[in-house]
Amino acid sequence: MTRILVVEDNADSREILTLELEAEGYEVCAVGDGLSAVEAAAQFQPDVIVMDISLPNLDGLEATRRIKAQPALARVPVIALTAHAMTEDEARFRAAGCDAYLAKPASPEAVQRIVQQLLAHPDRSSPTP
Repeated sequence: MTRILVVEDNADSREILTLELEAEGYEVCAVGDGLSAVEAAAQFQPDVIVMDISLPNLDGLEATRRIKAQPALARVPVIALTAHAMTEDEARFRAAGCDAYLAKPASPEAVQRIVQQLLAHPDRSSPTP
């Protein structure tokens, strides 16, 4: 079963995304801050990470850097899910290790589509919609 780590500080958004992904058959671990994301990634060993960027305790970009610095997690695709969706933001996300990004509000269907693309092509970054 494919494992997805959802990192989102908004409890309602985190719950909706978790329920939608579980309904599609994914095993989901959900956390609400960047430090928890780093810890959960090491323990849960996800196949994909959906990472909010504006997080408490540690922002999503630094959490992504720390996760990707771990050899066992270096190749896990990370999808940045963020309200920061300017053209120049994409370069920052990719430099931090994100493989794709979605602008908020993103539908659970859009998240699922990117997850499927990344799982189908693990060695390539996903196009950003």
